[in-house]
Amino acid sequence: AAARKVGGYYSENEFDLTRLQHLRGSLVEIGRSCIDADYRSGAVIALLWSGLARYMQEGGYGYLIGCASVSMADGGHAAASLYNQLRDKHLAPLEYHVFPRCALPLDALRHDLPAEAPPLVKGYLRAGAWICGEPAWDPDFNTADLPILMPMGKVDGRYAKHFLGRKD
Repeated sequence: AAARKVGGYYSENEFDLTRLQHLRGSLVEIGRSCIDADYRSGAVIALLWSGLARYMQEGGYGYLIGCASVSMADGGHAAASLYNQLRDKHLAPLEYHVFPRCALPLDALRHDLPAEAPPLVKGYLRAGAWICGEPAWDPDFNTADLPILMPMGKVDGRYAKHFLGRKD
């Protein structure tokens, strides 16, 4: 309902979300956040995640969606290599695939470079999130954006216990 009030999801600017249409009523979108450098700590991030988890539980939302950005400082080669490394293990089931509106030209980029996922991407994947398709190129931030979907029912047990209070 909140997404309708503001005209949709930010992710819809980056991706065709048609295949997620059936989830609309149970989606919460997470976006960029900015924390003052003096307060960037694990405790502050944990507070943000705890608040988000509480919001999702109280509202009965089942899925977290968002874009996870990867720098394109090298022209996109690291982002293409990272997607290539992650897709076999973390790609969402086909029915949850989305499609970039401005695709990162994967065929024109190297896929074989060692690439480390940014901390946020690592955190999403450890918690149980899926990558829902190929990355989009975001020219405003010069990043490759990975479409992320986290089904709350599949959140890893450690994270569920800590942030959701589940006793899996």
